[in-house]
Formats: sequence, C-alpha cells, structure tokens
Amino acid sequence: MTAPRIDTETLRRLPKAVLHDHLDGGLRPATVIELADAVGHTLPTTDPDELAAWYVEAANSGDLVRYIATFEHTLAVMQTREGLLRTAEEYVLDLAADGVVYAEVRYAPELNTNGGLTMSEVVETVQEGLAAGMAKAAAAGTPVRVGTLLCGMRMFDRVREAADLAVAYRDAGVVGFDIAGAEDGFPPADHLAAFEHLRRESVPFTIHAGEAHGLPSIHQALQVCGAQRIGHGVRLTEDIPDLAAGKLGRLASWVRDRRIALEMCPTSNLQTGCATSIAEHPITALKDLGFRVTLNTDNRLVSGTTMTREMALLVEQAGWTVEDLRTVTVNAVKSAFIPFDERKALIEDVVLPGYAAAL
Repeated sequence: MTAPRIDTETLRRLPKAVLHDHLDGGLRPATVIELADAVGHTLPTTDPDELAAWYVEAANSGDLVRYIATFEHTLAVMQTREGLLRTAEEYVLDLAADGVVYAEVRYAPELNTNGGLTMSEVVETVQEGLAAGMAKAAAAGTPVRVGTLLCGMRMFDRVREAADLAVAYRDAGVVGFDIAGAEDGFPPADHLAAFEHLRRESVPFTIHAGEAHGLPSIHQALQVCGAQRIGHGVRLTEDIPDLAAGKLGRLASWVRDRRIALEMCPTSNLQTGCATSIAEHPITALKDLGFRVTLNTDNRLVSGTTMTREMALLVEQAGWTVEDLRTVTVNAVKSAFIPFDERKALIEDVVLPGYAAAL
C-alpha cells in the first residue's frame, strides 16, 4: 500500500531529532572553501556546488581511499579556534533551518589538534560555537537543543583521554560518548577500560557497531561494553532470519525488548554498501517489528543529505507515513542522553504539537 504523498515543505516543518551526526561530515561547502583558503589547504575545487558534488561522488565511489579523503579536507579547516567556532555555529543554524529541534553532534577532539589546540581547548571552542548557534537559532524563532558526544578513535590510543573529557565536560554541554573509526579489526572491547570508567561515572555512551562488522560487534558493544545505544546496527537483521515472520534471535530480542535505540542512517548505509536501496533498508522492517529505530543523517555534506531529505526518501521509496516519522522522532528523543524531564518536555511541548500543527 502506498502512503499519501507528503510535500517537502511539510516535511521540512516537522520537528526532527537526530542522534547520529558527525560535525566534521556536515560542513557547508562554501565554508570549507573559505577556511581552506585561509589556512592554505588545497581542495579538489573551489566552486561550492562542484565541491558538494565531489563529496557525494567520492563517498559513492566505493573507493575507501576517496571516502577517507573527504574527511581529510573538512578536518584540515577545523584545526584553529576560528574554524571550529564557525563550523560549530553553522552546524546548529543548518539544523534549525531543517526543522531539527534536538540534536546530538559527535566528533573526535584528537582529530582537531594539529594546529596546536589541546583536546580540552577543542572541546571548549566547539561548545562556544554551538552555544552561539543555539542563541541565534532561538532569536530567529527556531530553537534547537544540541548536546555533544565526544568520540574516541577506536584504531588509535587516545580513547581513554576522550572518555575523561566526556566526564570532565558533562555539565558543560557534553552529554555522552562514542567510539568511531574502522569497525573491522578494532573491536569495542579493546577500549573496555574507557567504557568501565564511563559507567562508573554514570556517563552514557553509544558505540558504532553492526555496520562494517556484523553481529559480534553489536553483541560486544552491548553485552561486554554496556552501550546504551548502537550506532547504525544495520546488520542486526542477521539475527532475524525471516524478517517477514518476525522470529528474533537472542541478540535481536535483547535489543528490542530493552528498547535499545538503533541510530540508523539510510543514505550513508547505501554509500558504504550496508544496504542496497532505501526501499529495502532494514530501518523499515525493524520499525515494523517494534524496534526503537531512529532516523539520522550521519554526515550531511558527505552524503549530500538532510533530515528532511532522509524523511522524503522513506516516504517516497519505502511507503512511510507521517505517523512513522513521528514515531522515529519520538524514539530519538526518548533515547537522547539528556535528563528525563527534558526529554518528556521536548516530546509533549514540541514534537507532538509540531506534528499536529504541520498536518
């Protein structure tokens, strides 16, 4: 059965919540060009439209070297206080313009220290930029609440440092932790000491798992490391042999029954080969089976996407209804790493009335 068409402007007005979005994957093309010129970094092109197209084409190429190169260019312009302030502020304003009312932005501070900033200075600068963006968005009548997830790079040796920063800045805008980077060959349990430290300090965390590596990575992230959410988790369907019948394996049952949020990113998963099409992306089957799926962008510049576009793709190609979109939005806010009363207020005072008003 085909869902009624929902026009793009209506989708843009709907309140949105995004839990999985990387700061260094979501810069404005024009900003990358201006900042690259200021620091003397050479880009593939200095035309904003051409650069935007280059990012998406490189990410779609299937060439890992080219995909990684996209982040080399964004990170090159995020090594100074000026670059971090601007990109963080614009990050918030871009989300506000897209109808996002709650977001968690993630980045790895260690990747922004090549210009001489310490990891602590990186965190403080990004928080300053995010605060400026939130103030401007609120003044414009499009308030958005943005929390920060600090990332450790799982293939390097500074994960514990990043975890310590998440603890240190937990009352200054940092709401949680993550590990990012190559999944295959770098299991989350390699950093068990960092996760145990976070648990002792009551700091929530998510873990990238079930994308490049399969069920063992999800099992380890949850049952060994104690993650409260899973980044991507697309390959959880490998524990559901018959999606149509809905018979779940033990791990899939654990995830569904304990309402562990799956931070799913359809366009990004197509680029990395974890899904073959939007229509067949696991997010729809998992939603229908009652999993707490959430909809996310991952890297807006690299994937050439927005939350409005992700919603539109699911409506047009997977038959989603506005009720489905509301469900995943509420799922995301319920699973946000902020206090219960703030989550409850966002749902009752912003999300549900926003959906009612837009339709």
